[in-house]
Amino acid sequence: MKRSLPEPVTPREVLVVEDEPQMRALLTDNLEFEGYHVTAVDSAEAAVAEVARGPVSLVLLDLMLPGMSGFAFCERLRTEGARVPIIILTARTHEQDRIRGLDLGADDYVSKPFDLEEFLARVRAVLRRARPVVERIALGGVTVDFRARHATEGGRTIHLTHREFELLAYLAERQERVVRRAELLREVWGYPDTPSTRSVDHAIARLRKKIEPDAHHPRFIHTVHGDGYCLTPAGAPEPIPDAIG
Repeated sequence: MKRSLPEPVTPREVLVVEDEPQMRALLTDNLEFEGYHVTAVDSAEAAVAEVARGPVSLVLLDLMLPGMSGFAFCERLRTEGARVPIIILTARTHEQDRIRGLDLGADDYVSKPFDLEEFLARVRAVLRRARPVVERIALGGVTVDFRARHATEGGRTIHLTHREFELLAYLAERQERVVRRAELLREVWGYPDTPSTRSVDHAIARLRKKIEPDAHHPRFIHTVHGDGYCLTPAGAPEPIPDAIG
């Protein structure tokens, strides 16, 4: 049954490596429905070329492929130093296969048949773990240390709540890019769906009062109307909506 269309999220490039046409179409359709950009290929050889072409945020890899196996592909990527996250997706359920795949550098292992919602949750979890980590950021005279959970301005401590640290860190890891409200509700608030709530807007307003020189004319956290927010640490002008993505 089709779910209601969610608000688009910041695109992520997902490479599906699956030789079975129906499964390839199922994965592609559902990932694109969730807002991901998907490239689907039917062999490991084609996948090697796609990874080299880049960018790829995540590889969904079947093990039983014609030509080069999924195991061989995984080993080749890791030997060549590619750190793109890999989720093995296969009907092979032997424990030794699971162990071998993880030992070769896979980040997760999903057995067919699978529950779609759990599969999508695993995709989100692997992408979260792979995201870049920002330990510290300067916003004008404000310094935020995410590792120490400490914010200061001119020697004065600024009290940020746990949610405010999480929200600011998420924006900092995607600075100069538009982050949609739906993505923030899902990844920072933990909502599985997109509820009708102003939680993000209220949290942004509180955060601006603490870190902006003038909360009514923000330099750092910009609103992109109808879409979401963008953090510009250098205090750049508000990005235009056409720059989304």
